[in-house]
Amino acid sequence: MSPRTLPGRSDHVVVVGAGLSGLCAALHLLGTGREVTVVERDTGPGGRAGALDLEGPSGTFRVDTGPTVLTMPELFEEAFAAVGERMSDRLDLVALDPAYRARFADGSVIDVHTDGEAMEAEVRRVCGPEAAAGYRDLRAWLTRLYRAEIDTFIGANLDSPFDLLVPDLARLVAAGGFGRLGPQVARRIPDERLRRVFSFQSLYAGVAPRHALGAYGVIAYMDTVAGVWFPRGGMRALGAALAGAVTSAGGRILYGRTVTGLDRRSGRVDAVRHGSTGGTGADGDRTACDAVVLTPDLPVVHRLLGRAPRRPVPLRWSPSAVVLHAGLDRRVDTQVGAAHHTISFGRKWDETFSEVIDDGRLMSDPSLLVTRPTATDPSLAPDGRDLLFVLAPCPNTASSSIDWPRVGPAYRDELLGVLAARGWGDLSGSIEVSQLVTPADWAAQGLGEGTPFSLAHTLAQTGPFRPRNLVRGLDNVVLAGCGTTPGVGIPPVVLSGRLAAERITGPSRRRRADTPTPSSRGTTARDRRVPTRP
Repeated sequence: MSPRTLPGRSDHVVVVGAGLSGLCAALHLLGTGREVTVVERDTGPGGRAGALDLEGPSGTFRVDTGPTVLTMPELFEEAFAAVGERMSDRLDLVALDPAYRARFADGSVIDVHTDGEAMEAEVRRVCGPEAAAGYRDLRAWLTRLYRAEIDTFIGANLDSPFDLLVPDLARLVAAGGFGRLGPQVARRIPDERLRRVFSFQSLYAGVAPRHALGAYGVIAYMDTVAGVWFPRGGMRALGAALAGAVTSAGGRILYGRTVTGLDRRSGRVDAVRHGSTGGTGADGDRTACDAVVLTPDLPVVHRLLGRAPRRPVPLRWSPSAVVLHAGLDRRVDTQVGAAHHTISFGRKWDETFSEVIDDGRLMSDPSLLVTRPTATDPSLAPDGRDLLFVLAPCPNTASSSIDWPRVGPAYRDELLGVLAARGWGDLSGSIEVSQLVTPADWAAQGLGEGTPFSLAHTLAQTGPFRPRNLVRGLDNVVLAGCGTTPGVGIPPVVLSGRLAAERITGPSRRRRADTPTPSSRGTTARDRRVPTRP
């Protein structure tokens, strides 16, 4: 049975939000001949994957305010192809090798390569032959998960739990997708360090590895098998490229306009009201429409709809994060910070998840993601300078009562001290310009419970049990973004835009080829074409 589509006319669609999901939805809609208007509260595209220019004495540091890890670029290729464009004409993507550098408390280092042979050699060098054999088994398992999930569960609209009853379900069950991720990884990998490398991703899905469904190993597949990429010009280039394709295809984007209401008649929204962001409301406009795609975070969506849907179990939100953007007056010591992405693990592991998720406390022995985009694109900072993005998972505002305006600056100094103790040197004395983002700031942006990672991927909030992209009581409204299906992260968010468009246009006929795996640093989308849809 085909997934439900919206009834009635859909000639003109208003998309609320020019983030990645909204822009991808717009491209898929434009590709089927719809007229599309995108309404965005900010002055530029990208949404959560936005841009911030920090001015220092030496010049401009070009900061990405949102996600820093790009995987599955072929999903963007699909969106560009919908309007007859090629991604490589708008984006210059670099395949990162290593995808990550993992540094551990005992001083050991593991470079995470997405090429299977290179990674097996790295595992054998650091962890021994038994671990290398375990890695081969784990890689095969992650690939099986991906193939069982990507089209049927992640990349499909589901109307009820019965939609899961397909042949891929049996394959997913047989692969251990409904077991627990941590034990599935542990039974294949004898080395504790490697277990962390292949399961830490579940924290960003809001669940500890020991509790996460094995199916969420697909996130590790995307990171460690499919490959990690970076667009020259920074992650902000993603939104700019998508927005350029939208306007070239005839779409209209209204920037600096905050949606203030939805006009309804006979169970349908027939217009979207909006005014200047930060204005008094006296300059309000009304854009008539046949259908609407809402992409803001769920609290904003519920406010626009005037209600939140009833659920037997209350929504549970993911942990949040403290992020420090730091423009340095020097380059980082290459022995420690040479990689684009570095995961700095503390000694504690299970305790870290308990502290952040269960206890609502800051990590006593932090594990951190440090991204140095200037390792790949030095133009993001003035000559001779570096730009760092330091992310520390932390409790969301529902699970803790931390006074972030007071605690934030002290925690910033603590994190810099942790990095100094782990070999990064005295970064605090080298910071030319910086910005700290805490859960209080995320909450001020309208993000639920102050977390950029939206709803946790618990069993009750996975697949057909996650808030649907259809809106009960309104025949022509559909949702996209990380609060709805399929979930959190750039690939699911991009997919959510296509799934929202398909609720309006009907399912597309395309099916993806297997994800290409980058084999060397410096490979670009111009050199290695990412498969397009037929």
